[in-house]
Parts: sequence; structure tokens; C-alpha cells
Amino acid sequence: MTSTQIRTLLAPPDIHTAQHKTISALDQSLNDLSELETLVLDAQRRSDDLQAKTFLNTPAAQLSLSLSEITALLADTRASAESHIHTAQELSLLRHSLTDDLTELSQELISVLSEDGSEATLLEDIETLHRNLKELETVKGYVQVIEHALKLRYLFLGSAALHNPNPFRSEYSTMQIVNPKITISNVTLTGYEALHTFVENVSEACSKLEGDSTDQQLNLVLYLKNIRQKTWTNIQDTLSKSLTAIAEKIGWPTAVNYPAASVEDRAEFEHTFRNLLNLQNWPKPRGERNHLAAKGSEKEKGLYPMRALIHPLALRFKYHFDGTRETNRLDKPEWYFTHILNVAHEQRTFMETVIQRLLDSSDYRHIKAWHEFTYLLLPLLSRKLKHAVPSLLPHPSLFAHTIYQALVFDTALMEDGFLIQGTSAYQEASGEDKWEGVSQVILGNAEWFGAWLQGEHDFAKHQYHDIIHASDAWHIIAADQEHEEDLQAGVKVTHSARRICSLIEQVTDRYSPLPRSTQRTAFLISVQLPLLDSYLGRITDSLDAFETLSSAFVRAVPGALGVNLGKDESSVRIDNKGLTSGVEAVQRLCKALLSANCVESAMRSWAEELSFIELWTEINHRPELRTLVQTCSLLSGLQNEHEEIPDNTLFDELINRYQHSSTRSEGMIVQQACAEIEGLLKAHFSNSLSKSDSQSDQVEVALSQTLLAPIALLSSYLTYLRSTMSSVTLTTLYRKIAARLATHILQRQILYRSQFDLLEGKSIRVECELWVETCRIALGGALPGGRTRIDGPWTKLLQAASLVSGEGDAWTAVLKIAFGTQTDDVWSIQMAEVVGPIELERDTVVRTLRRREDCGY
Repeated sequence: MTSTQIRTLLAPPDIHTAQHKTISALDQSLNDLSELETLVLDAQRRSDDLQAKTFLNTPAAQLSLSLSEITALLADTRASAESHIHTAQELSLLRHSLTDDLTELSQELISVLSEDGSEATLLEDIETLHRNLKELETVKGYVQVIEHALKLRYLFLGSAALHNPNPFRSEYSTMQIVNPKITISNVTLTGYEALHTFVENVSEACSKLEGDSTDQQLNLVLYLKNIRQKTWTNIQDTLSKSLTAIAEKIGWPTAVNYPAASVEDRAEFEHTFRNLLNLQNWPKPRGERNHLAAKGSEKEKGLYPMRALIHPLALRFKYHFDGTRETNRLDKPEWYFTHILNVAHEQRTFMETVIQRLLDSSDYRHIKAWHEFTYLLLPLLSRKLKHAVPSLLPHPSLFAHTIYQALVFDTALMEDGFLIQGTSAYQEASGEDKWEGVSQVILGNAEWFGAWLQGEHDFAKHQYHDIIHASDAWHIIAADQEHEEDLQAGVKVTHSARRICSLIEQVTDRYSPLPRSTQRTAFLISVQLPLLDSYLGRITDSLDAFETLSSAFVRAVPGALGVNLGKDESSVRIDNKGLTSGVEAVQRLCKALLSANCVESAMRSWAEELSFIELWTEINHRPELRTLVQTCSLLSGLQNEHEEIPDNTLFDELINRYQHSSTRSEGMIVQQACAEIEGLLKAHFSNSLSKSDSQSDQVEVALSQTLLAPIALLSSYLTYLRSTMSSVTLTTLYRKIAARLATHILQRQILYRSQFDLLEGKSIRVECELWVETCRIALGGALPGGRTRIDGPWTKLLQAASLVSGEGDAWTAVLKIAFGTQTDDVWSIQMAEVVGPIELERDTVVRTLRRREDCGY
């Protein structure tokens, strides 16, 4: 828009132009004055309206209008409130009226269950009668079911209480079932079959009512099954009583002489026996299993006729061993075990001939009559043990005796050929082919087995302490008291070692018959191995004390090496006199060696026994046993469980420990003997050096008096060792002692001393030969191999003494060869030609020859 246009728009209007345009517009739109008047009136009216609207838009007008409207609204509100108040008052009166009416009605409808004793309402009476009617209908149905079941039961059993006609023939009653002419069959048991079918139908119908089933319905089914079971039991009891009565005629329950019985009695017995077998083998409807392997109480197991024959035996057993008679004694369990064994033996012939023939002709031909009969006798012992054990627990010795007798009974029964496979209890699917025995009644109870194990542990520990603290515990067994096996082996043992071995064997005898390997393993690691380890600890402590308390090895162990303990072992009194020198010191060390060797030898023998080999194999192969022994440090070297046969033994760990103790004892004996002899030789060696010059003019060789003491001591040692040790141990000790002394004499008397003349050399040779001769006399042929074995350790010393005592042409030849320049092989050959085979090394020979003053090299 331009500025000109803006100024034109902002300029005031032109009145003349406006009037002119207005007149032109009126002329065009109006034809006469009347239309103009009409238009003016309209304009006037519009002007009045605009003025009125303009007046209303003022605050004063609006306030006035609001006041009028408020006044009208207040009036309307007041009128409405008064109307509502009036209505509320009327409703309140109506509510109170209704409350009174309801109260009156409620008083008229109070239940009979209220406490004010009001009478029941008609409605409640009707509801109560309706409920009672439904309950009566339900009870009627239950009673009808029970009545029908009882009727079937009584009809079958021939009860005189019911005389109503029925579809079942009453002649098939229990009174007629025992008739010798009646045979148990499906026809005979038709009544019972009907009862059985009815109970099964009711049970099946109740089981389909899943949502509506109640406790009453379940109890109904249980009651019907109980009726059925009692009916079957009545049949069984009736036939069993009949069989028992007939069996008494042929001499039962004593030993039966069946051929001596009458033909009629035998026929009646066999018929009744077969009837019971037929009853047990009766095929129940709906594929239900028979009664042969019925689970439950012990009274429900076994063949029916066998159970009937066991009944009078059970009464006799109860009379003798469950009452107040003198035969019922806790300290005599062998009486009732022997009684059962005797009964089984007495009836074996009857069972294996007559009864086995009857079983072979039935569907139970797989059952062995004597095995089944013996198996049914075992519950008598089981019940007796269960009743007696709580009274035996406070008396460990009687408890252990009872278990021992139970194990003896089991062993005797199995030795007689009893097997669980030939009984009704054997289930091929279970895989249990081994009968664990009556003892398992006690041993299978963890609490009772633990009590027995603890009692055995305490008893063995007490026996061990008695052995260790006995006055003669560490005395070597005299020749007249030695066992035959010790005499054959030529072994000396101490009383404690022999008694410990006997105690271990006694423990083995206690637990080796146990049927389960877990039980045997528990005995092994809880009783047996700790005893062996404790005895080894006592020997080890002895050696430790011998080394520690004195540089000359003072022994300070009770009863072993001269140490006395008080009864409370709280004070120690050591007798030092004679403990650290001479034969007595070696004697005490020999006791430790003999004790360790004895137990070690016994363990090597036990490790080869079949029972321990089997137990060790099971420990290696069964995970539960491996876990059990992993905490036992005395059992080590477990093999891979997949290896079929272990390559080690059960006692390897303890054998190694005992072997180490034996080796240590041998070393201490050698040290003790050699140290004392070497100590006495010091004076002799000093005396030899001081007298070498004074004896230079003498022609004859004279022995020094200082040599007598060490030789006498060596003779004493060897004499004692010969009388105490076995030939193997004696050979080992002698070789070590002789070799050490020979080396010591060679070094001190020849190699490491000043030079000496021929006479001194001859003296040395005589002394060396005296050492060897002393050994020969002291050992007295005790070593196998004769003089060669005795002279062996002294060979080098004798050869050296022979060299230094050489003279004349022999001496010259030896010097020429010894100091020659030939090879070692040639040297050995030449020396052998002059002095014989020689064990000394070439440099030792040279050093030996140079000890002579006239060597010249």
C-alpha cells in the first residue's frame, strides 16, 4: 500500500459526498415516502435496541440484574430446602416404623440354636427334617452295602444267625471245608468269590466319585476289605487248626515217625495239607496276586500249612523263653538259639521226605520244604532278640555275647545248607541271594550296632592296657612257653607282642562273620587298626626315650627298659644303674625289635588270609567303603576302583611303619654294641702304641690284657643275640656289627697309626684271628653257611693283618707286586697267586704295607 492511499484512508470523511451518495441510494431503493417512513421506524427501533444494550453493559445495570437474580434464587432455594426437610422427616418416621416392624418379625423368626430357649421355627423344622432324611438315605445305602457284605460272609461261613433264603449254597461252610472228603477248589470257594467280587465292585465305584468322595466312603471301602480279609483268615485258621489237630496224631511237634502213623491219619494229614496249599494258591478274580509273598507282619509270611505246623512250636518256644521259667535267662542266649537249631534238625528228615513230596505235587514245587520250615522258625528268634536287646544294652558283655551267639547260629545254619533261595521269601527280581542272618536284627539297627561297636572298642582298649602294663609285658617268652609256630620259625617274641597278636586275632574272630562289609570295615578302622597303631606308638616312644634321655640310650618306657610308673602313670622312676651299658642295654633294645618283628610277621600273615583279601577288595571297589576309610591314615594305597584285583594288601601301611621301627631298632642295637666295644678298644690301641718300642726286642707274640675286655663284651653280645634272635635277624645284626668293628680295627690298628715292625704285625694278626675265633665260639654254628658266613665281615681285616705279618720271600714278593706298575687286572691275578684271593683295594694294600717299618717304598 502506498503512502497516498494511507493518507486517503486517514483523511476525515467528506460530508457532501456522503450526503450525495445517501440521497442517490435512497432514490434508487425507495419509491415513495411510505417506504421511507417504514425504514425510519425500523432505524428508530434498532437505535432503541442499541441504546438498551449499551445501558445493560454498564456495571450498574449488571449489578442490578445480579441482585434480582440472587433474590429469586434464594427464594427458590429456601422453598426447596423446606420441601426436603419435610420429606426427610417423613422418611425418618417411616424408617423407625420399618425398624420396629423388622424387630418384631425377627423376634418371631429366632432359630432354635439361640441361647434363650425359644422353640424352632417351622422353616428350621422343615430343613432339619430334610437333612435327616438325606442322612438316613445315605446311611441306609451304607448299611445295605455292609449288610450285603456281611450276609455274603455269613452265608459262606455257614452262620446260624441268618436263616433267610439266599442264592449261595450254605453247605459250603467252614465246617464242611474241613471235611476230609472236601477239596478246596473254585466251586468250594464260590461264596468267598462272590464276597470278593462285591467288595471290588464297591471299591471301584467309590474310586470313580473323585469329587464327591468323603471319609465315610473311604471308611466303607476299608471296612468291606476288612470283612473280606477276616473271612479269608477264618477259612485259613479253620484249616490250620484242622491240620494241627491231625498233625498231633502223627506225633507233631516232636520228631515225626511218619511210617509208624496209621494210613488214615497220613491220608487225612496229606489231604488237609494240600487243601491249605490249594487255598493259598486260589486264583483271585481281577488278577490279584495270591497270598504267598504277602507283605505285612511276620505272621502273614510263608506257606499256609507250614505256618500251621509252626504254631505249636511257637507256643513251646514262648513257654520256655518268653515267660518266667528258669530257661528264660538274658545271660544264656545260646539256649534259645540251640533250641531252634535242634528243632530244625529234628524235623529235617520229615520235611525233606514227606512235606517235600507234597510240595512237589503242587504249584509250590520250587520251594524247599526244610528251608521254608527253617525260615518260618526265624521270626521266633527275631521277636525274642527285639524284646531282649533293650535289657542287654546296659550290660555290654552280655550284649556282645548275645551277638556272638547270633553269629554262631547264623554260621551253623548256613553250614547245614540253609539258603534263602528255597523259601517263599526269596524274590528273584530283588537279586538278594544271600541270607544276612538273624544277627541282622541287631546289626541292622544303627543304634544297637553302634553300642556293640563301642563296647567292643572299650573292651579291646582295656585288654590292651592290661597287656601293656603287665609285669611281664616286655619279657621274652621262655622256651617252654613258646607257641608251636614260634618254635618252628625259630623266633623269640615278647609276652606283650604275642598277647597283642592274640587280641587282634580275637577281634578278627568277632567281626569276620558279620554279613555286611560296611560293618566289618567299621570294626577294622575303629578297633583293630587303632590297637596296632597304639602298640607301634608304644615301641616308637620306647626308642625315642632311649635316644633322648641319655647319650648312651636310656630307656624310659613302662615295663620295657627298667622304668617303673605309678598306678596313675603320673610319676616316673628311672633306674639308671645298668641301663646304659653292657648286654642289658642291648637286651632292652632287642625287646623292642622282637616286639615289632612279631607284629609285623603276624600282619604279613593276616594280609594273605581270604577274609582280609576280600574285605580289601570290597573297600577298593565300593564307593561307600572308600569314603568311609579315606579319613583313616592307617589305610593307604587305595587302588583305582575299576581295577579288578588290588596289587597291595590291607596292612601295607602298618607293615611299613613296623618295618621302619624294626630297622631303627636294629640300627640302635648295632650302634649300642659297637659304641661300647669301640670305647673299650681305645685303651687297647693306646696301650699298643706305647708298648711297640718296648716289645721290639721280644721274639714271641703276647696278647695285651686290654684286648680281653672288648672281646669278652663282643662275645656276650653275640651269645645273647644268638639265644634271642632268629637266624635271619641274627645274621643281619652280626654282619653289621662285625663289619663295623672290622672297619674300625683296620683303620685304628693298621691304616691310621705309626709304623710298626714285624713282631707288631704278627701281634696284630693274632688279635684279628682272635676276634674271628671269638665270633665263631659265641655264635656256635647258629648262622647258616658255617664258618664262611661268620668270617665274611672280617675278610678285609684278616687280609690286611696277613699282609702286615708277612716275612721272608713272601713279604718280598708281595712288596714287588703291590708297588709294581702293572695294570689292576694283572695286579689282582699276581696278588692272588701269592696271598690268595684278595678283597682289599689296591691303594688300601699299598697303605697297609707301608705301615711296616721295613717296607722300603
